[in-house]
Amino acid sequence: MTSQSGYTGHVDPQGAAATREAGPLTITKVSVGPMDNNAYFLRSNSTGETLLIDAANDAGTLLRLLGDADLTTIVTTHRHADHWQALAEVAKETNARLIAHPADADALPVAATDLVNDGDTITVGDVTLDVVHLVGHTPGAIALVYREPGGRPHLFTGDSLFPGGPGKTTNPEDFRSLMGHLERKIFARLPDETWVYPGHGDDTTLGTERPHLPEWRERGW
Repeated sequence: MTSQSGYTGHVDPQGAAATREAGPLTITKVSVGPMDNNAYFLRSNSTGETLLIDAANDAGTLLRLLGDADLTTIVTTHRHADHWQALAEVAKETNARLIAHPADADALPVAATDLVNDGDTITVGDVTLDVVHLVGHTPGAIALVYREPGGRPHLFTGDSLFPGGPGKTTNPEDFRSLMGHLERKIFARLPDETWVYPGHGDDTTLGTERPHLPEWRERGW
């Protein structure tokens, strides 16, 4: 897997990937497609097994970046089409298992091989990721939490949390649901140093975003 060295949380649209070492896991971020979607490769350093979060677009780019790595799993964070344009092609080329939440799985272009719910875990090599179900942006949106041994937690949020606020919702009920889940399942459980990897754009931390929770509530959907 090849990428530009150094990691700040920023990658240019359709530009070079960026990689960071996080204990037993190597994390590689790349922007693909016309909507600046982030795709994340998580590679177990002990086994070489690799998981992809959102085969969003540009299958050729994703497959070239993967190189000879063993892609065993693709997780789709939610049903919106900009997050799965490359899913069918990458799945066909790699024979990876496909994971999604049951509330969004039926909207994907290929059938999920594994369905996950809140509190489930996903493994890549000897690394465990926790599944967090966040209802609001879509009914079956999920986030993944990786707790780096001796280090910070790493949180992959799809479109449920960005720098500056929660993901888009279309009505007050969905907004209240998403805000409630973010507050209870994310901000109440994870520390400020948690690094946040969103579905579009730059990364952030929970500590950066936490002071703004009342503003987000007031702002509404």
